[in-house]
Amino acid sequence: MKSHKAGSIRNIALAGHGGKGKTTVAEAMLYLAGMTDRMGTVAEGTTVMDSDPLEKKRKSSVSTALASIEWKDTKINILDTPGQFDFECGQCEGVRAADCVIVVTSAGSDCDIGAQKVFASSKKQGKGRMFAVTKTDSDHRSFYKTFEALRKVYGTLLCPVVVPHMEENVTASYIDLIHKKAFAYKDGKATEVSMPEGDENYEEMMEIFREAIATTNDELLDKFFEGEVFTPEEIITSLKQGVAQGSLYPVFALSGLTGNAVDLLLDGIAEFAPSAADKAGELAADTQGNLLEITCDEAEKLAALCFKTIADPFVGRMSFVKVISGRLTPGMTVVDGRTGASEKVGKIVGMVGARQTDLSEITAGDIGVLTKLDKVRTGDALCDPARVVKLEGVTFPRPCLSMAVTPAKKGEEEKVASGLLRLMEEDPTINFYTNNETHEQILSGLGEQHLDVITNKLKTKFGVDIVLKQPKVAYRETIRKTVQAQGRHKKQSGGHGQFGDVFIRFEPCSSEDLVFEEEVFGGAVPKNFFPAVEKGLRESMAHGVLAGYPMVGVKAVLYDGSYHPVDSSEMAFKLAANLAFKNGIPNASPALLEPVGSLRACIPEDTMGDIMGDITKRRGRVLGMSPSPEDSSMQVIEAEVPMAEMADFSTMMRSVTRGRGSFELEFLRYDEAPQAVADKVIAEQQAQKE
Repeated sequence: MKSHKAGSIRNIALAGHGGKGKTTVAEAMLYLAGMTDRMGTVAEGTTVMDSDPLEKKRKSSVSTALASIEWKDTKINILDTPGQFDFECGQCEGVRAADCVIVVTSAGSDCDIGAQKVFASSKKQGKGRMFAVTKTDSDHRSFYKTFEALRKVYGTLLCPVVVPHMEENVTASYIDLIHKKAFAYKDGKATEVSMPEGDENYEEMMEIFREAIATTNDELLDKFFEGEVFTPEEIITSLKQGVAQGSLYPVFALSGLTGNAVDLLLDGIAEFAPSAADKAGELAADTQGNLLEITCDEAEKLAALCFKTIADPFVGRMSFVKVISGRLTPGMTVVDGRTGASEKVGKIVGMVGARQTDLSEITAGDIGVLTKLDKVRTGDALCDPARVVKLEGVTFPRPCLSMAVTPAKKGEEEKVASGLLRLMEEDPTINFYTNNETHEQILSGLGEQHLDVITNKLKTKFGVDIVLKQPKVAYRETIRKTVQAQGRHKKQSGGHGQFGDVFIRFEPCSSEDLVFEEEVFGGAVPKNFFPAVEKGLRESMAHGVLAGYPMVGVKAVLYDGSYHPVDSSEMAFKLAANLAFKNGIPNASPALLEPVGSLRACIPEDTMGDIMGDITKRRGRVLGMSPSPEDSSMQVIEAEVPMAEMADFSTMMRSVTRGRGSFELEFLRYDEAPQAVADKVIAEQQAQKE
């Protein structure tokens, strides 16, 4: 593929709700551009973009795929993003790298949640936006129903460009409103046909189209009111301006499965989607934190963003990069803006799904893949050594579902950790760590399907099986009243014996750690044994008397005791302190403490009652509600909820809000658990010991 200037490069992301046909549309684009000999299907697992065996098995995308095509002297970099919410990582990567987002939905659908979310995300990032309504030739599916649903949400900014002409509820042809031409399709090939007469849908769409075009400038608005006809050149100029500014959202009817009217979408992308030259310039921060503008010019110093990483044990590490300015060539030295470390660029490749082709360079505005940059992470800037900057990275959702990880085979803990750390390099929405309190390895992701895919990747890529289970809750124990207790350790076994005798007062306090003091008078216990007493108490605090959880909020005062000049030792006093703890704490009204989290949930207003009711069922306490500062249709609930009750909250939230809601949960403090909860936890711990 020949090299292209930024003005003739289009970086587009196909995004939207899961199951709407994004990968099928991409497959049709590749076929029409001559990149494939036949159109594969998702159902048969033969598409170019879903090349991973796991995607073929699931029949859906789990990561973003890249393919580059040429269409009418324009290079189009297609970023096919996953639509399921569990794989939002891929969508974040694709939208960040794109200059224009094509929101794919299907005929007959309402304005689905996936479309709304990616539209909002792309709007926030200043991307151009277009709509592709696919499956328009399927039975009992209405493009016009979907268009009206979209128009209710996005209003007069929605601009139909290609619409279907229906005859007896069957799509007979597709009408290009720009050129007022109709095309019928057979075996994927277009034939111009006569414009339909008396089609009310066409007349209505044409009026909406003209009105939308007229809003882009005053001259066209005057022509609109005077009833004059717009020229195709005026229309294309207005569409290009409107998409770039976010004031128009063109809508294309098509069928990805048959490829019908996909050529008209490609024409639209080439003619009026924002080019890399229009959109690729960005603000960046230099090493001193000063902001500077990076222009999309290949004559400028290099600045490129790594927006996706693949860390494969067989293929090797692959860094997907978008060059903002300058050019990347094999063998050149670049500096990582995050670490300041130098890296030498090796092989550069272009991608068509999994198929690679060697490239001699990646110029400003273009996208390609660098191999074997071992230290570069997603979100890093690759820079000319003479101008090191930091670009805005990729914003990812935080993992919200956590499970404990156990290797299927004993002794493979390190292998599991190594594999998951590698997977974290390519998927920043994965979190993996060891809980030092419960001594469990914890894996966090965006949902059940996400964790299932991680488990499968761990097995296929790194040859290790894991079992996921609910993580343990890090409870605590404390005391509620003051008691005094003696601990006396005496043992005679021939020769020197062992003797230690202490009197300790245990009091409740607010400290997380043990507070140790001494009030010994007259040398009843020599000072050199005080550290041994404290050490014995600290060891005892690690295992409470109710269920064996660590103790907090305890103050221990050594106030009396006795010793033997020969038999007393540090070990004897340490054991005496252990005994005092065991004798005293059970009488100090011990209590179980549970972790309480601070919950901040952003939810649609119409689900407020259901979510608040669920929080209450989880023993939570709602503290307040307020409108979301980012979306007037959303409400923010703030609450405090026991962490033990939140294991399946993410699943419930997604189900009730249909994927529109999000939440953050952070540890806040420990509170005394209700007696029923405490009794259950204690019983479970005793059952495990037995």
